Amino acid sequence: MIPVSAPPRVSSQLRATPDGPVPVVHRGRDAVYVEVGGRCLGVVSLRATAVPCALRTGRDDVPDARTAHVEAGVLHLDGEPLTIGRVVDVSVPHLSRRWSRPAPPPGDVAAMVGRGDGLTPYDDDVLCGWLAIHRAAGVATPEVDAAVRAHLGRTTLLSATLLDCAMHGEVIPEFAAWVADPSRAAALAAVGHTSGRGMLQGARLALDAQEGAA
Repeated sequence: MIPVSAPPRVSSQLRATPDGPVPVVHRGRDAVYVEVGGRCLGVVSLRATAVPCALRTGRDDVPDARTAHVEAGVLHLDGEPLTIGRVVDVSVPHLSRRWSRPAPPPGDVAAMVGRGDGLTPYDDDVLCGWLAIHRAAGVATPEVDAAVRAHLGRTTLLSATLLDCAMHGEVIPEFAAWVADPSRAAALAAVGHTSGRGMLQGARLALDAQEGAA
């Protein structure tokens, strides 16, 4: 048995998942990703980025899983259960100043989805930052949300799931820390190969637009 912590929606998703096998879509020393109900669900080590769609193990590595299944709301990797011991908050902190309307989109949203390399294409990361900072400001972005959702099939399963997380105001710890304390920008920018820089760029585009309109 491996004890894990889980974001609220991940815990709820597992409880609602019928018993049975689920596909392993990515394996590495620090993270394993499976597909559950059309979403990417991760299992991450202490060294991996704690994405808001992942179970957190508190270990230096994760099982080199060949198979995965869900039983009674519990994910199993190679037959070993990952038991949720606590729920972790992944919501973006609120900005002190609320916005009256959304900032201009960070580009042609339809063209941005899926543009870039890797498991999380760069433009998806930009969109994640832009969306999440709007949730921090308490502002809905229905037109951008609709454009993103209409093109999720163009990107990776992990990136599509993270875009959905951003639309729900769910973020990685480094993004939450930066929203609470802007001096933490370097730590956010250092996340992943380019993911942190992309999220920071998207959030700053929205913030700069709002400051210019004030």
